[in-house]
Amino acid sequence: MAPRRANARRRDMVIAIDGPAGSGKSTIAKGIAKALGLRRLDTGAMYRALTLRALEAGIPPDDGRALADLAGRTRFSYRASEILVNGKPLGNAIRRPEVSSAVSRVAAHRAVRKELVGRQRELIGKGGVVVEGRDIGTVVCPDADLKVFLTASPAERARRRHRELIDAGLKVSYARLRREQARRDSLDTTRTVSPLIPAGDSVTIDSTKKTPRQTVAEVVRLARAIEAGGPVKKDRSGAGTSR
Repeated sequence: MAPRRANARRRDMVIAIDGPAGSGKSTIAKGIAKALGLRRLDTGAMYRALTLRALEAGIPPDDGRALADLAGRTRFSYRASEILVNGKPLGNAIRRPEVSSAVSRVAAHRAVRKELVGRQRELIGKGGVVVEGRDIGTVVCPDADLKVFLTASPAERARRRHRELIDAGLKVSYARLRREQARRDSLDTTRTVSPLIPAGDSVTIDSTKKTPRQTVAEVVRLARAIEAGGPVKKDRSGAGTSR
């Protein structure tokens, strides 16, 4: 389906934010949702929540059938932009290093992704939401009004994630984080099912040298231009500008 690029009503708008680990998707999605008065859905948190449940149940990350069955028995909802699993928040538990190490393997299974993509589409509903993940613009919601592929340098992404985990009270070394990030990047971009790639009609934003406020403002400008019926024009670097 073709993206709905013009005259999108804000209350129905779907903004897709894709990108690799540590690119700032959560921070930026939160800022956009607040600025535009939209809901926010973190699909990556759903895969992390499933991974945590699997680890606790002793299900190996490579057992696709058991993982898909677990996903089918798991109820996802969200409240104030926080994912709830069977009605309960999981908090920072889904950010633990052992979850980060296994989540890409869990998410690579076709049956798991089929189950969770269906749930994500239900949560997106009729719109009015900023959705972040790795395959939102390509698979989950290909008719999103605005698709953004958010990236940053590997060093900057690792630095951000390290600071985020430390602030959350989780201890992990920067060196270990860089190694884990490189491994996840490889798994996410080379998997056969829903690989991490920019949608053909997405706007790429490199946030390496930008503050979160600057990046949020850039996406908000694009969203408001679409809402007003204006086009999104890409410059040669792939960044979006409104006119």
